[in-house]
Amino acid sequence: MIKRRDFLINSGLALGALAIAPSFAFTTKKRPIGIQLWTLRDTLPKDVKGVLAQVGKVGFNEVETFGYSPKNGFFGTSVKDFKSMLCDNGLKATSNHFDFNGYIENGSTESLKSYIETANILGSEYVTVPYILQNLRGKSIDDYKKLALKINQAAEICKASGLKLAYHNHDFEFEKFESTTGYEILLNNTDKNLVDFEMDLYWVVRSGNNPLQLFKDHPGRFKMWHVKDMDKINPSFNAEIGTGSIDFKAIFAEAELSGMKRFFLEHESNYKPNPIESAAISYNYIKNNLI
Repeated sequence: MIKRRDFLINSGLALGALAIAPSFAFTTKKRPIGIQLWTLRDTLPKDVKGVLAQVGKVGFNEVETFGYSPKNGFFGTSVKDFKSMLCDNGLKATSNHFDFNGYIENGSTESLKSYIETANILGSEYVTVPYILQNLRGKSIDDYKKLALKINQAAEICKASGLKLAYHNHDFEFEKFESTTGYEILLNNTDKNLVDFEMDLYWVVRSGNNPLQLFKDHPGRFKMWHVKDMDKINPSFNAEIGTGSIDFKAIFAEAELSGMKRFFLEHESNYKPNPIESAAISYNYIKNNLI
């Protein structure tokens, strides 16, 4: 199985139910249910057309892509053909995870131009920073401020092409620097009119933090979510939504405070019984209990 960090690089704290009461009710009815295609990373590269058909059959409306290469498109499928396959199955790629490590390391915008072109062909809204390599992560407050500056600069380029830039977190962003964290530095030093955040709820909880508190501290910044549950026994494993230790009902009740416009189911490990059927179980829970 490919690991996310092995893909981009050589790319426990199990919390119980989150128990902060919602400040006001909010419904996500009529919002589409998306899936981060990394969930299907073992099968998608082998059969792009067939796996996208499975995704549409489950009932998903949106996808978030991964694995794009300027030379090979999506696993050997051109961007235009990929879009056609999405359309054939009632899907739209509203966000895309692109590798920003080269840009962060040397400031070259060549790859960013390719990402923007791809996102616009797909009719996407977001170009998303998915993961920062360990050697490029901030080791100090100043490092994270410099990272925030580069993110702002990339976001300006995206805006000029009609796109938004978003930043997706893991757990390393929550490393403490004096009285703050890398994540707080990014939130406070990126332009809220240019940069949105895609909160990976699993990684926030696993890092020992509370999504609801972050919503309160930074209202409206988290326009996208990754909805991914945590296994009750082994927090390094995922679980089908509704069977793990994260209280998604409490989180979805604060969607308006968060600023959430869309979300993507993601499942990275411990599938039951297999990736697409596991995704279908989670989809049905979301549809019947959360929106």
